[in-house]
Amino acid sequence: MLRKYCQYILFLSHKKHQRSFRRAIQQLHCQLIFAPKSTSNATIELEQHSSAKNKLTELLGLWNFILRQYALGLSPQEAVFLFQHLQGHCQVEYFFDSFTYSFLIKASANLIQSGLGKQLHCLTYKAGFQEHIYVQTALIDMYMKCGCLVEAGKVFDEMPQKNLVTWNALLTGFIRWGDLGSAQSVFNRMPQKNVVSWTGMIDGYTRMRQFVKALSLFQRMVIYQGIKPTEVTLLAIFPAIWNLRHIEFCQLVHAYGEKSGYNASDMRVMNCLIDAYAKCGSIEYALRVFRDILDERKNIVTWTSIISSFAMHGMAEEASKSFSGMLCTGLKPNPVTFLSVLNACSHGGLVDEGLEFFRRMVNEYDIVPDIKHYGSVIDMLGRAGRLEEAEKIAMEIPMDIGNVVVWRTLLGACSFHGNVEMGEKVTRIIMEMERQYGGDYVLLSNIFAGVGRYIDSERVRSHMDKKNAAKVTGLSFV
Repeated sequence: MLRKYCQYILFLSHKKHQRSFRRAIQQLHCQLIFAPKSTSNATIELEQHSSAKNKLTELLGLWNFILRQYALGLSPQEAVFLFQHLQGHCQVEYFFDSFTYSFLIKASANLIQSGLGKQLHCLTYKAGFQEHIYVQTALIDMYMKCGCLVEAGKVFDEMPQKNLVTWNALLTGFIRWGDLGSAQSVFNRMPQKNVVSWTGMIDGYTRMRQFVKALSLFQRMVIYQGIKPTEVTLLAIFPAIWNLRHIEFCQLVHAYGEKSGYNASDMRVMNCLIDAYAKCGSIEYALRVFRDILDERKNIVTWTSIISSFAMHGMAEEASKSFSGMLCTGLKPNPVTFLSVLNACSHGGLVDEGLEFFRRMVNEYDIVPDIKHYGSVIDMLGRAGRLEEAEKIAMEIPMDIGNVVVWRTLLGACSFHGNVEMGEKVTRIIMEMERQYGGDYVLLSNIFAGVGRYIDSERVRSHMDKKNAAKVTGLSFV
């Protein structure tokens, strides 16, 4: 019977669809629960027959397989329930092995339940796995994901032996919580480093907006250490490239991706290249990368990236044409795609086209606008001086997503076009939502001053001083 179960596992491992795979795992779970007594009683005969020991090993392998699928799947709690069931029916002490506890610890990590993790930590100690490198590494990863940095460090310090995976688990854990100082300390102490270690530190510096250090670390890894970046490394370095507008570095990464084959194999790299070139100021290179991608490989992110690139360069007509070209391929736009084309219409002055895109998004694609979509439309109408229409849309924003930013956008448009009456009305609405931002008072004061109402302008500024409204300090690179 156990052999049939093993064959069934091999069949399951080739299933690709997650739902059918999960259903099949549950079927196997049920078959084992209601297995013949000769199978379930293998534990009783352990000490009497050597064949029973082999059966027990096979049986544990089956349970571990199911535990692993539950722990890494959509419902990690099921792994815990199964373990509790097995504990109640297992008749041999120390039936579970290191794999069992590793999968259970992974389940608690995915559930972000440190309490459960600590209980499993105690069980592993009781079962004699306190020095087992894989179990202890799983504990470090679990504690880090649960935010228990001190406990993770304690487990690490008490380990008599550590491998590269152990060091990387501690390193990436500190990076996840933004503790770059501790991460750098671990990185410096590592007896050896691989691409995962370097990528983790690069990603950490990028997340903390220390872009120069991220680029420097990338250069050290490639030039001085001779470690080849993976596609994950490239994805980690892109934010540093486009935030520093370092187009030469972007070209180097582009060339490396072409040589290593990542450009051809990973669409994420190509999509980031389009975005990076555009943010570095070169729409020509962004368009060249886009055109180098075969049409059948272009996905919704690819099209959204080029539309967004045109938008940030004020090329509204090109963005609109790209949107139409995307629809011709049969791809369905998502909320980010519509936001990109709305921004393009806003910056390019294509107001009627932008309103039509907004209408299609809501009516044809059943996409519920969020605050960014509303803000883009209001900005577009405000730039064109169609303030009444902008006010009407602002009034229609649902209360659960509305915020003061869209009203400030409209106030800025009132200031630009010198509309005093609406500026006062919008300011009153803003004051009901937030009174402590000095920029609102300054805009209204400027509106009054722009039409010669200097007394009212001074009154608003005096009121701002009485309210102790916060004023943003001016900065200059000169």
